[in-house]
Amino acid sequence: MGSGQVTDWQGKHVTVAGLGVSGVPAARVLHARGAIVTVVNDGDDARAREQAAELEALGVTVRLGDGATLPEGTELIVTAPGWKPDKPLFQAARAAGVDIWGDVELAWRLRGPGAAPWLAVTGTNGKTSTVQMLASILTAAGLRTAAVGNIGVSLLDAVLGDEEYDVLAVELSSYQLHWASSLRADSAAVLNLAPDHLDWHGSMEAYAADKGRIYEGNRVACVYNVADKLTEGLVREADVEEGCRAVGFTLGTPGPSQLGVVDGILVDRAFVENRQQNAQELAEVSDVHPPVPHNIANALAAAALARAFGVPATAVRDGLRNFTPDAHRIAHVADVDGVAYIDDSKATNTHAAEASLASYESIVWIAGGLAKGATFDELVARSAKRLRGVVLIGADRGLIREALARHAPEVPVVDLDRTDTGAMSAAVREARRLAVAGDTVLLAPACASMDMFANYNKRGDAFAQAVRELGA
Repeated sequence: MGSGQVTDWQGKHVTVAGLGVSGVPAARVLHARGAIVTVVNDGDDARAREQAAELEALGVTVRLGDGATLPEGTELIVTAPGWKPDKPLFQAARAAGVDIWGDVELAWRLRGPGAAPWLAVTGTNGKTSTVQMLASILTAAGLRTAAVGNIGVSLLDAVLGDEEYDVLAVELSSYQLHWASSLRADSAAVLNLAPDHLDWHGSMEAYAADKGRIYEGNRVACVYNVADKLTEGLVREADVEEGCRAVGFTLGTPGPSQLGVVDGILVDRAFVENRQQNAQELAEVSDVHPPVPHNIANALAAAALARAFGVPATAVRDGLRNFTPDAHRIAHVADVDGVAYIDDSKATNTHAAEASLASYESIVWIAGGLAKGATFDELVARSAKRLRGVVLIGADRGLIREALARHAPEVPVVDLDRTDTGAMSAAVREARRLAVAGDTVLLAPACASMDMFANYNKRGDAFAQAVRELGA
């Protein structure tokens, strides 16, 4: 189907792979444009049957329980981002010369003339906070914007709805980028890269390459993390438009073409006149919520993308001040007996947990859950000196216990062998027993939550409830 906009969908046979949050809107949009749509879905549960009934009422064909067979006559597949590239459906499509697009690619192709440019963000951790900060900064500059993609408004709704935008702040996962070959952002940032979703991508190299797609065709700036050489390498490899610049962000003093921190001030040496000599003050570190190192890095990345779009320095300051982080991201729950209790349930991988642990001096760490193939030696070795004690929960806690035995044998460890609803209360009580005044009890599990909880939100809620019970 080429790489440009598609204007005539009438009679085109399109297969949508997967129902869910991206498949149902994609099927509706394509059907409304005259395409002959078939939805295929691996599962056949109550939710899938409910969604199928809604689509069938419109005239869309839905095949439940068979996501492997390529429907006859298929000219294009639009896939949900989570479907792995090695699925039989995609192998059959490639053999037949059929294009495969993701929901992001579809949204990009369906934009009208004069559509709002995209400022795009990816990375292993920090994407959502950065995109929300960026949207807050753009709003403070008086621009009509929305945080879209993996969060907030769906991309299809944003590009096809009645709302008119000046610019979109777009969060993109590695899955979405894998299936988005023609996406061209105005400016983009890769925040960091650490092993994650390797079971899906097949290797760290493939994962990094998919993240790096976000820089392809950038017009103004490719924003990278000075402390993460992999992100700078992706910028070097990217094929960008003439005049597009590499702009770094750093927690240290910035060089020319970088944003950084000087004496508690966020400063810009990239988007100023005579950047060899000059710097522009943007905001104070205290304007960032919470002002922990990895979140300051997120704020600098957001500021770089906003400045690339021409936003004044005052809007960066006001946008950061106005921003309220989502729940379960380094959220201070309470102080009990001089000990701070912090909920970072969103730290679902080792990279996020390491950033969280680096934010505090003396920690009783609550960790564990589903490891998703991760190893913990590096995390424990780097964080050992900060640990007062550790309380382990969840299915794969043994992996963390073994890493602690190797790299922090002197740190006391409580291993909770229970997965019932009271397990988090028990973990918090054990953490209180280990902590002394001035310590931080930190829930930063380094693991997914689904062994014990519906999601990381429920895990964080259970932690906060247990802390409130302590206080009472």
